[in-house]
Amino acid sequence: MNSTASVFLPPNYFLLGGSGCYGNNTPPSAPTILVGDSGVGKTSLLVQFDQGKFIPGSFSATVGIGFTNKVLTVDELKVRLQIWDTAGQERFRSVTHAYYRDAQALLLLYDITSKSSFDNTRAWLTEIHEYAQDDVVIMLLGNKSDMTSARAIRREEGEKLAREYGVIFLETSAKTGLNVDEAFMTIFLHPQIPDFQILSYPNKPYINGSLFIQLSYDACISILKN
Repeated sequence: MNSTASVFLPPNYFLLGGSGCYGNNTPPSAPTILVGDSGVGKTSLLVQFDQGKFIPGSFSATVGIGFTNKVLTVDELKVRLQIWDTAGQERFRSVTHAYYRDAQALLLLYDITSKSSFDNTRAWLTEIHEYAQDDVVIMLLGNKSDMTSARAIRREEGEKLAREYGVIFLETSAKTGLNVDEAFMTIFLHPQIPDFQILSYPNKPYINGSLFIQLSYDACISILKN
């Protein structure tokens, strides 16, 4: 896990341990949907997270919905993530809308080299608020952060938009793997995802990604000892 990851968290965020703290042998799950314009790297991000590799130029635009079910082990805590990769094209939006209602988390991607994909995030957020559950967890991801020479959207612009909508923000690179694991784990450890023990944490808008995961796990261990 990248030790220099910087995660923007809305005020009053909490750290928490998973249901493994209760001795439940069933890994907790969080149905998660990837959304955003076509070409922002949703499928590449999912492949990097699932397989730990980047396959350049091998993906055509997603048609409809793709699905990945992944079980992770964070130290001794098992995590089951159900992830839907959606098509970004307008003609598939009605299909995507049907999946919004069952999602506990949404990762909204834009391409940091594409101003139009960033501008369109407002329309995506409006759509999410219309079709998804009121308590759905939303994370804004500025993808392709490795393409620094072609950057069109500054990190500060992404952070500002995240603050405006009260969502989590992180820049990622599906190519290098930068912050990809952190993005999914930050979603998984969010207090609005069911079956978790919430542990209060001081109001800090920025924390180190690795520290975030480690503190969460340590908190879980302390519950087991008590």
